[in-house]
Amino acid sequence: MAIKVTPTKANLIKSKSSLAFSTKGYNLLDKKRTVLIQEIMKLVKQSEEIEAKITEIFKEAYTALQQASISMGLNHLEEYALSIPREEPFDTRTRSVMGVDIPEIVDNSDPNKNFSLPFGFSANNPALDVAIEKFHEAKLLSYQLAEVEGTAFKLSLEIKKTQKSANALDKIQIPRLQEQIKYIEESIEEKDREENFRIKKVKKHNQN
Repeated sequence: MAIKVTPTKANLIKSKSSLAFSTKGYNLLDKKRTVLIQEIMKLVKQSEEIEAKITEIFKEAYTALQQASISMGLNHLEEYALSIPREEPFDTRTRSVMGVDIPEIVDNSDPNKNFSLPFGFSANNPALDVAIEKFHEAKLLSYQLAEVEGTAFKLSLEIKKTQKSANALDKIQIPRLQEQIKYIEESIEEKDREENFRIKKVKKHNQN
């Protein structure tokens, strides 16, 4: 590696300061990378749990829907389905976690308003009521799953970015500064030896 720096004490101090700063930066990036990996592992586990819940709820929902179809008939079931209110739209926003913009789904429905069926139990088929409630639960869990997977994706991109920066410091910047410091120190020592030798030689010459 070619070193283009004047071997002076000022440059030595500057290089050592840069090395300390780079080392500190690498340590911080390494800690950040570790924390992000731990967070992704938690998100993976959380995603698996939500997916399992969604799968189970969908089974219950379709079983109830099948029972309702058998007892009510497809035509009657379709009439009820067309009467169900449309889903309220939702928005997305972001929040910052360790400098990473994390997606967050915002449900526009009133959070204090409990979910209610479009029909009373007395006027409706119980199996259909169960199916409607289960599909509603699956929808809410799907929102959660989308948030978790979106967060995991964003964090994975940040890990790659952090890894790239850490590698640049560990493999390029820090070794370059270490070699630069070694070169300056050796050059200064060599100059000091030459100067000491010159002084001794002058003293010896004067004594003679």
